[in-house]
Amino acid sequence: MPTYAFKGRNRLNELVSGEREAASQDELRTLLRREQITMTTASEKNVVSIPKLGRRKKVKAKELAVFTRQFSVMIDAGLPLVQCLDILAEQQQNTFFKDVLRQVRQNVEEGATLFAALEKHPKVFDPLYTHMVEAGETGGVLDLILQRLATLIEKIVKLKRSIISASIYPAAVVLVAIGAIAVIMVVVIPQFEQIFIGLLGAGELLPLPTRIVMGISNFLAGWGGLTTLVSIIGLSVGTSYYYKTEKGRWQIDTLLLKLPIFGPILRKIAVARFSRILSTLLSSGVPILQSLDITAKTAGNVVIEDAILKVRAGVERGENFVDPLKATKVFPHMVGQMIGVGEQTGALDAMLGKIADFYEEEVDTAIADLLSLIEPVLILFLGVTIGGIVISMYLPLFTLIGKLAGGAK
Repeated sequence: MPTYAFKGRNRLNELVSGEREAASQDELRTLLRREQITMTTASEKNVVSIPKLGRRKKVKAKELAVFTRQFSVMIDAGLPLVQCLDILAEQQQNTFFKDVLRQVRQNVEEGATLFAALEKHPKVFDPLYTHMVEAGETGGVLDLILQRLATLIEKIVKLKRSIISASIYPAAVVLVAIGAIAVIMVVVIPQFEQIFIGLLGAGELLPLPTRIVMGISNFLAGWGGLTTLVSIIGLSVGTSYYYKTEKGRWQIDTLLLKLPIFGPILRKIAVARFSRILSTLLSSGVPILQSLDITAKTAGNVVIEDAILKVRAGVERGENFVDPLKATKVFPHMVGQMIGVGEQTGALDAMLGKIADFYEEEVDTAIADLLSLIEPVLILFLGVTIGGIVISMYLPLFTLIGKLAGGAK
């Protein structure tokens, strides 16, 4: 916690100065006010800029889930809100999150609602989080809402973790394969080229596969390898910037959903996320139009976001939920049928929860199937590539052996 040197005036209007520890100048002002001191100036002492460069100004979803669950337990146990925030702030190892919670505690202590205090920190507490807290405060069921929030965040974290876990193995194998092939092409093949020139002579024509491999080797060993690497990096950076534009995001997100193998998986992930978030919001008492707004913002894909906003516009016009949903042609037919049943029976939030459960299992199954498919494909690719290189290097030796055998006769 930083130390501040301050100057101010006490209740007798006398000039006073000193030092205090506080999370921020606002907190320092509050502390001094309790001592009946009106702060005039304050400056942080012993500020070291280098450690702040490496300071993590981000809160992981897992940290937020743990905080939310602990918060719900404390509220359920009857602890005052300010005391809960104070305890939770002090136990955070993430200093950025600790500072944020201290500011939230201070705002609540000064009379702000928890929703208003959290809303000041959108990088930590997104609209989904803050509006659910607002619904919990309004309905007097904050502990229950926080439990649902913690469960929702944990499920989203689990979904992301399964996707990352599925991509680590093939990515690692591809990188190792590329590295191994690059070493063979740049280091090993040139040595064979010198041997072949020495044995067969400079004018001797090598077999076509050998010439192709050696041509690729010479290209990668020269400026071609660096050019290829720079081109790949440039393409990645360019795609990243293009995705930040409205047109680029539309085109890339549309393309992703149409990919042969990965497209259906991404669509299932989007449906599971949409259903889980909307179910949690509706069951927490957030109005349906506001719930659809929040769900659209957290969709993660502009095509899905646009479809949700069209559903919202239809509901706002007085239509039922399912008709504009089917009209978007983005969500699977089964989702529309199940939502229609849920709407007719008055259990839309429960039906959305069942849809989320189903598609989360579908995602797990699809990822497992994809992994089982990728493994033999990668093995086949490595076998064909490295086997082709080895065979192309042996072909000149077969030619040389044939000539030697013919000369011996």
